[in-house]
Amino acid sequence: MRVENPVILIVDDNTSDNLLMRSVFTRAGLVNPLQFASNADKATAYLEGSGEYADRARFPLPTVVLLDLNMPGKNGFELLQWIHRQAPFRQLRVYILSASSRPEDIERAYDLGANSYLVKPRNLDGMVQMAQSLIAWLRISQFTPLHQESGNMRSALASGIGALGEHSQAQRAG
Repeated sequence: MRVENPVILIVDDNTSDNLLMRSVFTRAGLVNPLQFASNADKATAYLEGSGEYADRARFPLPTVVLLDLNMPGKNGFELLQWIHRQAPFRQLRVYILSASSRPEDIERAYDLGANSYLVKPRNLDGMVQMAQSLIAWLRISQFTPLHQESGNMRSALASGIGALGEHSQAQRAG
């Protein structure tokens, strides 16, 4: 399915970077507002539609996640791994947007299911060009729509997490 106005969730703990990204995407022509989560726990709540993010009209499921790797607490790698373990989000596109160009970070991100790895450009023009390219790519790409199940997403995810834990316990016992 082609998405005319993609919803982009940016997960980054740096408030200045988030303000910059808002400006960059506005300059690049993104019509709809960006969504932000300042850490992995808030991103998880956003995706689950829980707590302050329960209103899907205000906080729609994203088309793509732009994920910073270096955050306090749970880092981007841990969030990426969590996303791809959740059945409702397995098709969610996650693009790493990091200052790191370390080969081991890039390899680990792809191993954990990242769909792309972008190194943050060092100047405003580069950031705007990156955002324009990303928006154009998102508008011509085909996506599997994410659907919020009726009822609370958290309970559906908890069931999946519980089953995953039971599977792990069975493997250890066997």
